[in-house]
Amino acid sequence: MGLTPLPFTHLPHGGARSAPGTLGPMSADHDSAAGSTAAPSTGFAAAPARPRTAYGKETWKEIVFLLSNLFTALTGFVYAVVSVLLGVGLSVTVIGLPLLALGLGGARWIGRSERARARVLLGVEVREPSPLPRRGGFFGWLWSALKDPVAWRTQLYGLIRLPWGILTFTVSLVSLFVLWPVLPFLSRLLAGADRGMVRGLLSPSDELERRIAELETDRGVVVDTAAADLRRIERDLHDGAQARLVALAMGLGLAKEKLLDDPEAAAAMVDEAHGEVKLALQELRDLARGIHPAVLTDRGLGAALSSVSARCTVPVRVDVDLAERPAEAIEGIAYFTVSELLQNVSKHSRARSASVEVWRAADRLMLRVRDDGTGGARLDGGTGLAGLAERLGAVDGVLVLDSPAGGPTAVTAELPWRDRPTAR
Repeated sequence: MGLTPLPFTHLPHGGARSAPGTLGPMSADHDSAAGSTAAPSTGFAAAPARPRTAYGKETWKEIVFLLSNLFTALTGFVYAVVSVLLGVGLSVTVIGLPLLALGLGGARWIGRSERARARVLLGVEVREPSPLPRRGGFFGWLWSALKDPVAWRTQLYGLIRLPWGILTFTVSLVSLFVLWPVLPFLSRLLAGADRGMVRGLLSPSDELERRIAELETDRGVVVDTAAADLRRIERDLHDGAQARLVALAMGLGLAKEKLLDDPEAAAAMVDEAHGEVKLALQELRDLARGIHPAVLTDRGLGAALSSVSARCTVPVRVDVDLAERPAEAIEGIAYFTVSELLQNVSKHSRARSASVEVWRAADRLMLRVRDDGTGGARLDGGTGLAGLAERLGAVDGVLVLDSPAGGPTAVTAELPWRDRPTAR
């Protein structure tokens, strides 16, 4: 299996760690600037750009754009009408909403092609919108696609463009043969309206709304995870320590009754109860460690990860390179992330050895767990990696899986650093 990334900052694989603040290759603009001798700044304004000529290259590009509007507008209009009406009309069936979601996904591709056309012919630089978040399985994808504002605005763009495309095509074509003297003026006027529509409907100005929607989804993940943890703790207490303590109380009651009549039997029952007390205490310690280990609070990630690595079924090398500790919540998430990944190593990897690396890169906490097992791990392979990726995403984190068939497997997690608050 190849690399399965979740969208976020670039994460290094298999090589040396990138030092925070290291500069990448310089851009072409920087190279050209470095290779030339620039005059010192004198505080005067730069020379104005060369004025645009009436029948220059910009005018002809605008005319090509306006003439091509008819075809693109007709295509966008037909696609918008068919995809929306088909999806809405079949929404009473099980295939309606998925068809509508697929239609909205196709609208994103139409928007991308329109932005490219405007970029080449009109010089309109519009950033590409961020991709849809990919988590939550089929229904998560369906809900994200149906409420995608980028796709809906692209569909609106396709609907309103048909009359405009007919108008601009007709005016431009007539101007080429009849209204030649005013052709540059008309092309600039009509192209200006096109620029406004591209910027208004196809630009990613909805990033704030998208971020709010992602935070709402992440909040749901956090709530569901917390509820699941509470149910797990309740189940462990009920089926484990509580049941053992009830049996212990009954045994001590029987021993009390036999204390005078059969001291030897009572002593044997007390001895058995003593063993039950030890087991109950061990279960409570394990339960407390699952909630938040004391070693993590007292000594930090290095000692805590060494402790959890010692319980792994394969030898684990731990390398924690942190000059200071992150926020307590991030530290806890990092601990349980490594703990779950090492459980996967024990259960699924068939590895002979593993390693854990932790370091800081700028304002991010980086974790990497590697093993030399058989590989082939997948985010949807039943190893809990999909749920782990969702939980990391809820705190603005990232999970990257690199697990080709035959191994080795490397899982890299990235979390926000968030400095530990200082005591006042």
